[in-house]
Amino acid sequence: MSQPTRSQRIGVIGLGAMGRGTALALHERRFDVTGCDIAAHARQAFEVEGGRSVAMPSELAACDVVVLLVVNAEQVEAVLFGERGVAAQLAPGSLVIQCATVAPSYARELGARLESMGLAMLDAPVSGGAAKARSGELSVMASGSPRAFDLAAPVLDAMAATVHRLGEAAGVGSSMKLVNQLLAGVHIATAAEAMALGIRLGLDPHSVYEVITHSAGNSWMFENRVPHILNGDYAPLSAVDIFVKDLNLVHETGRELAMSTPVAASALQQFTAAKGAGFGRQDDSAVIKVYQRLSGIELPEAANDAGGPKA
Repeated sequence: MSQPTRSQRIGVIGLGAMGRGTALALHERRFDVTGCDIAAHARQAFEVEGGRSVAMPSELAACDVVVLLVVNAEQVEAVLFGERGVAAQLAPGSLVIQCATVAPSYARELGARLESMGLAMLDAPVSGGAAKARSGELSVMASGSPRAFDLAAPVLDAMAATVHRLGEAAGVGSSMKLVNQLLAGVHIATAAEAMALGIRLGLDPHSVYEVITHSAGNSWMFENRVPHILNGDYAPLSAVDIFVKDLNLVHETGRELAMSTPVAASALQQFTAAKGAGFGRQDDSAVIKVYQRLSGIELPEAANDAGGPKA
């Protein structure tokens, strides 16, 4: 395993569930880590667990490696090139590890812009969720120059269980993440529809889960997300809004390629309906509530909820 060196200073921008978990995993492996988030509560949560944080990306100017774990391309633009952005402050030869889910075309453009500034970029979207981020066991879909991979190696060793090295061109990692998000979004929407059908047919939802997870119709998303439905717990681990964004990226990329993506489009409509119904910030499994509204099915309640089904 690659080891952190005394001179390696790491900045992690975005201290949400994924970013805070990754920053803590790096901190526990004795990296010199500074977290960054504009939200005071996010900084405080990191500091409570022993981390050091700043409010503005420009305050990470002394870092050798900056890891971006923000939500979308707009946030990437802001933290790199905004009024208090970090890109212009970094020393030539520094590395940006860009982990947000963005369009492949944007990742290619970003790589070229950073290269023109003397900075290296690893196009490195991640998968695995908050728990894997915290344990340093993410899956990373990465592309970039050999030098970028060399600079990133100790950091990737600490934050990921698996690093898929996909090539030297920016955009390849983001392309692979888009394929993953198409499948993830479709599988979550399909799991919700299957559970809604089972409930509408009068089946016990726990029995549906038990049978399907031992049958050919199972998927990782069905097995992982349906317990949220069974527990009536829609606290966001990955929100509905995330899949509205990511499936829109699939749709937009399909248009760029003149390629239809009808199954992904159908899943996007379900997530959009869930967002429109006010569930955007709830866990992505809350897409099942669209079926609750349309067909009147009764969803399991939270164990501590004495009222009706959570809406």
